[in-house]
Amino acid sequence: MLDLGMFGFRALWSPYFFIVLTLISVGYFLLTVKYRLRYSDSEPLKNKEGILFLVSMVLIYVVKGSPIDLMGHLMFYAHMIQMAVLYLVIPPLLIAAVPHWLWRRMLKNNIINKTFRFFTKPLIALILFNGIFSIYHIPLVFDFVKQDMWLHALYTGALFLLALFMWWPLLNSLKEYQTLNGLKKVGYVFASGVLLTPACGLIIFADNPMYQTYSDPQAWAEALKLCVPPSMLAGLELSGPEMFNSMSLLEDQRLGGVVMKIIQEIVYGVILAQIFFSWYRQEQEETELELAKSRIQPTIIE
Repeated sequence: MLDLGMFGFRALWSPYFFIVLTLISVGYFLLTVKYRLRYSDSEPLKNKEGILFLVSMVLIYVVKGSPIDLMGHLMFYAHMIQMAVLYLVIPPLLIAAVPHWLWRRMLKNNIINKTFRFFTKPLIALILFNGIFSIYHIPLVFDFVKQDMWLHALYTGALFLLALFMWWPLLNSLKEYQTLNGLKKVGYVFASGVLLTPACGLIIFADNPMYQTYSDPQAWAEALKLCVPPSMLAGLELSGPEMFNSMSLLEDQRLGGVVMKIIQEIVYGVILAQIFFSWYRQEQEETELELAKSRIQPTIIE
């Protein structure tokens, strides 16, 4: 197999993307720490929030700016790792990383608020994210999107936004945006897992390689331009992704589907555990409150 270093530093480490994420991180901490007092409803930034935001930025860079992004154009399983982390791991972290007062500030605008409330309705959020994700992995759509830089950026950006909407009903802790209780949250997680299964199943059980961008040299070379400068590609003699992958195209494809499903099950398992523990604590607090009231009432009557 050939060394990825042949594609150059820019393709491997995306320095411009790193600068953008650094500026976003600086802006976040300036807003939530240094300039926080300019907003009367602001609250001190919690250590947990700051750490989660930094973890989110690091993960975004790892999957979209590090060599993993390049590998995602060479090996389908690396692409599915990208998808899983970008849409199933990072959005929950970002939702928890943004302070309550900042969420309320961002949603204060009437148009933004109405749009946000519509797209975060549980049923709409579930169908839109899982539907658009599944459509993306239809071979005709996938190959078309992967060969156009702007279309790819638009589609994956929209999918990330829909992922935030999908996770919001489960994980946001703003009282005025609570739409699901404990039992409904459990059903929501199971429904999301079921809706994502057909796309993974189609990939895992296919008898032939599905995507031209991983099997056709010309389509693959065009898709590679998304992360490798054309001037760099012009000086390389490449026949296809098999030069960098010891697995067959079909094995690579099946591994990608399996990896996506495994990461999904792990993430959803963690979320379900959090829901059950939170539900249990709430029930315990309500029980203790009822007991306290029952002890106080006889005393008042006497």
